[in-house]
Order: sequence, then C-alpha cells, then structure tokens
Amino acid sequence: MPSPLGRVSKTTLSDDLTDRLLQMIRSGEYQPGDRLPAIMQMAQSFGVGHPTLREALRKLEVIGAVEIRHGSGVYVKRGEDMLLVRNPTFGGNVTQKLLLDLVEARIPIETRTMALAATHATDENLDRMAELLDQAEAHLQDDAKLSEVNMEFHHEIAVASGNAVLAQLQEVLSRLFQTEQRLILDIYGSRERDHREHVELLDALRQRDPELAERRMHDHLSGVRDVVLQWDPDQTPLA
Repeated sequence: MPSPLGRVSKTTLSDDLTDRLLQMIRSGEYQPGDRLPAIMQMAQSFGVGHPTLREALRKLEVIGAVEIRHGSGVYVKRGEDMLLVRNPTFGGNVTQKLLLDLVEARIPIETRTMALAATHATDENLDRMAELLDQAEAHLQDDAKLSEVNMEFHHEIAVASGNAVLAQLQEVLSRLFQTEQRLILDIYGSRERDHREHVELLDALRQRDPELAERRMHDHLSGVRDVVLQWDPDQTPLA
C-alpha cells in the first residue's frame, strides 16, 4: 500500500506538486496501472486547491507519467516513457515581437500535433474537446475563463497526438507564456471568430483527415499571427 500522502505548503506551485507526485510514482509507491486517489482526496492530502492539483496532473499526463481517463480516474503509465522539461520563469516585458515569436513557435508544433491527432485521437479525446468547446461558447464574454478553456482545448489536441515530446513542448509554451496567451486573445478581438475556428478544428479531427486538420490549424494560427502583426501597441496598449 502507498504511504500516506504528505501535506505540502499552500503556496506550493503546481510544478512542485508535479515533482512530488512524480517522485511517488518513480519510487514505486504507485505502480503502472494503479489508479491514483480521487481529486478531492489528493487535494485534501496535499493541502492544495483542485485547480493546482489538476494542473499538476495535466503536466504528468503530458510527460507520459499518467493517463487521465475522464469519468474513470487518473492511472499511472509505464515509467520508461516519462519525460520532464521544467518550465523556467520568464521575467521580460511583453512586446509585439515576443508575441509574434510565441505564435510562430506554436505554428510548427501545433500543426504537427493536429495532424497526428487526426489519426490517433480517441473518441474520449474528441468528446473532451467537444465539452471544452461547449464551455468556451458559454464563456465568450469572460476573457479569463475563455482563455483558460481555449488553452485546455489546444492541450487536449496535443495529448491526442500521442507524441509526448510535442505535447510537452506545447505545454511548456502555453504555461510559460500563459499571460502572453491571454493578451493575444485581447489583441485578436473576435471571440466568436476564434471559437468558430476551434469548432472547425474539431470537425477536421472528427473527419480523421490529417491534411485538412493540419491546414486548418495552420490557417488558424497564421490568422492570429497576422492580427498581432497589425497590432500597434502605441495606438492600442494592453491593459
């Protein structure tokens, strides 16, 4: 039986919690195939909130340590497939060039994960994406929530690709530049257009058409890049 979960400080970052859980898995406290305790139980044991725990579990999923089966639980995967890339803290100022660099870095990664997801996505992956799109549609006027859900949608595509390295690279970009992702939404302007394009991405995945999926993701992110290129920070400063 695994030893009792030790409490961690309430100020612990999700990366620290990720490390704690990863150590427990690597030490053998949890074996491949084991189901981790329920979210509520783990959150209480570690003394953290549900959002922090869920973020840590998503990071573990990206590096191949666990598999999140919605409606079933979180299960430990084979240890030899685990990866780990730590997210450094970026402390620079937000500039137009930084935002362009971010989008241009996302284009090759996410077009590839999209093409792979068209082949490898499970019905569960697709259902989860549909749930996220429903949430996004319900929060088109709530920028903070919309940005969070949109990032989770792109994350689910990366997970569905089946490529742990690409998925983790995307995770690093999205978490490292979380504030910048939110600012891009402000610059982009049309929440409805952005949401419509996300719906079209899911449609391409459901068609199981890698070329169509890749093209739609490329067009989507290229459109974001074009808007950032046209943005004038002096005329329209970010809040």
